[in-house]
Formats: sequence, structure tokens, C-alpha cells
Amino acid sequence: MNLTAIAIVALVCWAIVELVNGPKGKKKYKTTVRQAEVTNELQQEIATMRERIETLEKIVTDEKYDLNRQFDDLKKDKVA
Repeated sequence: MNLTAIAIVALVCWAIVELVNGPKGKKKYKTTVRQAEVTNELQQEIATMRERIETLEKIVTDEKYDLNRQFDDLKKDKVA
């Protein structure tokens, strides 16, 4: 075989491999990108929830909150 025929056969084989494997590789990339987007969204949601939990912890551990709860308990006892 001459060099031109070898080059043509190599190009045809390469084209067949790209046609067969091309879409699979792109799907993996799209899936990976989508997974990264979902992971990023979940991390943002977790950060938001942590902030809310910190706020709730501050409210519950506040002395005024405890006093108000005790006053409410006393009011309930008087009514009953």
C-alpha cells in the first residue's frame, strides 16, 4: 500500500470512531455539567438554611425569649 491509501484508511477509521463515541462523550460532559449545577444549587440552599438555623438558635437562646416563655406559662396556669 502506498502512503496515501494508509492516510485515507486512517482518516476513515478515525471518523467512524468519532461518530460512534462522539455523542457518548458529549452526554457525559452534559451530565457532569448538570450535576455540577445541581451540586451548586444544593450548596447554596444549605448555606441559606444554616443562616436561618443560626438565627433561630439566637432567638431561642436569648434570655428575653426564655422570660417571655416563662411568663406565657404563668399566664396559662392562671387561666386554667
